[in-house]
Amino acid sequence: MAVATMLWQQVVERGFSLTLITHQLPFWFLVFALFLPRVALAVAWLQGVLLPFHLVGWIPLVFAILLPRAVVLYLIYLDQGISLWFVIHLVVALLVWAGGGHTYRRRRGDI
Repeated sequence: MAVATMLWQQVVERGFSLTLITHQLPFWFLVFALFLPRVALAVAWLQGVLLPFHLVGWIPLVFAILLPRAVVLYLIYLDQGISLWFVIHLVVALLVWAGGGHTYRRRRGDI
């Protein structure tokens, strides 16, 4: 218990913490966008969650269709800066982009 108290005091003194903060983006969006970013963006747009971010024009729409994880990262950066949510979404995006283009091939015995 004393170790936890000491760590908490160090965090408070330095002003740095890795808490899961939310500002304008709701918690459901941050979690849902990890798994289905296009659907999360569509639902957030229909609910009016994205209005404070002023995403107008063709470029945000094209990016939301082609690279939805990039738009989610941009929204999180605008809302919170580089936070724990941003890092989590960045790691998931890198994992998806690194391994998402591979197709699974079953080995055939006659090759």
